[in-house]
Amino acid sequence: MQERKRNWHDRRDAWYVSGLDPMHLITPYMFGSRTANEAVLGEVMDLTAVNEYLARKNAENPEFKYTCFHFITAALGKAILLRPKMNWYISGGHFYERKQIQLSFVVKRQFADNGGEALAKFVLDPEGPAPLEQVHDFVHRFVPKVRGKSGAVGIDDAMKVFSRLPRPVFRLASWVLRRLEYYGIYPEFLAKDDPCYSSCFISNLGSIKMNADYHHLYDWGTISFFVVIGEKKLRPFWNEDGSHELRDTVKLGLTVDERIADGYYFAKTLRLVRHL
Repeated sequence: MQERKRNWHDRRDAWYVSGLDPMHLITPYMFGSRTANEAVLGEVMDLTAVNEYLARKNAENPEFKYTCFHFITAALGKAILLRPKMNWYISGGHFYERKQIQLSFVVKRQFADNGGEALAKFVLDPEGPAPLEQVHDFVHRFVPKVRGKSGAVGIDDAMKVFSRLPRPVFRLASWVLRRLEYYGIYPEFLAKDDPCYSSCFISNLGSIKMNADYHHLYDWGTISFFVVIGEKKLRPFWNEDGSHELRDTVKLGLTVDERIADGYYFAKTLRLVRHL
């Protein structure tokens, strides 16, 4: 991510976006909050080439296998890098572009009804190794920390403190934090591990044998992009002669804040994800 000339509107985590057309400038004031401006996209992805690639990678590294989740996460990170508006957000009525590409997801401590969850936040290094290698190495380090353990990870400690506050105090604290966010002075020690302060939140529902085409955005934080990964399954692909063949696929459900870009930009981004 390139450094830019300092603007007094800049935030700690993002650059202020100037020079927008009037239609975009008025949208934060005229059309409501982030959750009132959700645009939903869906796409079935052919995994034939992906499966072949992962099989080759795993033949070289049998200890901690590369998975479809690693691949999709890496593809989304690269798409955000190549399509910068997907890393924009709106806060306090202003448009901002994040200085980092941050991808968040949930890790189950145990696959059980009472198994807790930990929130992971991965930062892509544009100058580092290939995105797939970065995601794989991060998950390899992070998952053993939380699987089968009850120790606090990331924002766990802060959430425990807030959850113990009396209800009136909690409401007041929540209001204060929202005002701090509006003015761009939200505490860094809370934002750095909060998944709602990310470029994209990824929900891997396929890992629990579940499908969903949509997940809402949040008005908390600054996140403008949410992706749901469904369960892998065989689907028919039709040829021009009327014949068909079954291929391994996965369906992605993408929810974006439509105020940050237009439909043409989102469509090209989705085509890029499909290509990757």
